Amino acid sequence: MTSSLQQRFAVKIGQQTGIEVGEEILARFARYYEMLVDWNERMNLTAITDEAGVYWKHFYDSLTLLTVPQFDRSANLLDVGAGAGFPSVPVAIVSPELRVKVLDSLQKRITFLSELGRELQLADFSAVHGRAEDFGRKPEWRDTFDQVTARAVARLPVLLELCLPFVKVGGYFFVMKGPDGEAEAKESAKALQVLGGELVDVRTFDLEEVEGTRMILVVKKIKATPAAYPRKAGTPAKKPIL
Repeated sequence: MTSSLQQRFAVKIGQQTGIEVGEEILARFARYYEMLVDWNERMNLTAITDEAGVYWKHFYDSLTLLTVPQFDRSANLLDVGAGAGFPSVPVAIVSPELRVKVLDSLQKRITFLSELGRELQLADFSAVHGRAEDFGRKPEWRDTFDQVTARAVARLPVLLELCLPFVKVGGYFFVMKGPDGEAEAKESAKALQVLGGELVDVRTFDLEEVEGTRMILVVKKIKATPAAYPRKAGTPAKKPIL
């Protein structure tokens, strides 16, 4: 039996995305929450563990990605610095045709995400251990993804260097940010120019159940990223392109 929280969550998702969230999908979110809380006792996955907080601040916030017009639910998606699986896992739960890879630098998180993908029976989902600075130079990863996303990983000039190398020309990088998203966009003009991106949309959300403004910055890859990027591990954060 679904709780009132789950029912309200399902209604809100339907209103926002047009996706019907039935009992099977809600059961997967319930299991996701159980596993998140259980694993969080052994490793640091999230500071938010109360059920309402997880549903609204993590699950619902992640699913706002599906309201972005440029997002394609039947393409492929790479989530860089995936952490506990936000936004990629909630999106994968309600978008079975989406082909999802997650990349994270901490093996413990990848172990959790791999087990999560199996437990939730996500059709086309894989979790890979590695750093974006290294994988962005691999031919089998570079210029490979229709869509890349990152949530709460680093400031935008740094994220652009870490993530744009993965995106195909003509594809999109969706950056999930808080209320400082527009300010970060302004400081990223040079990085966009150098790395081959163009900011084409800014989506703003004032979510009823979540305090504060959320933003999704939509960056289109308009030309190939120069071979010099990404620079070696640690350099993008220490010396961002400004």
